[in-house]
Amino acid sequence: QVQLVESGGGLVQAGGSLRLSCTASGSIIGFNAAWYRRTPGKQRELVATITGGGRLVYADFVEGRFTISRDNTKNMVYLRLNSLKPEDTAVYYCNAVVEGRSGRKYLEVWGQGTPVTVSS
Repeated sequence: QVQLVESGGGLVQAGGSLRLSCTASGSIIGFNAAWYRRTPGKQRELVATITGGGRLVYADFVEGRFTISRDNTKNMVYLRLNSLKPEDTAVYYCNAVVEGRSGRKYLEVWGQGTPVTVSS
């Protein structure tokens, strides 16, 4: 079994910044990873993706405010949130392909989420 654990969420004023972290219990080297978010009353939506090769893709609503990155040496994925708006309030989830110690590849692994609240 593998897992993803997010951290770094919290309460911040509009215009502020946060850095979310996602730690994988297995290897993410060469695999895609992403951040999603779910706001109350809405479906989960993709925020950003980083491929195993480092290609970055962002949702239109990001508008250059967020940055996804990874540290393969630590099996971690990050999401830097800048210029936060109240509408960014959501639970943010990490998603990745993770390889366990046995060499088994686990697809669509999800973390438990970390809440972000942006006050106006």
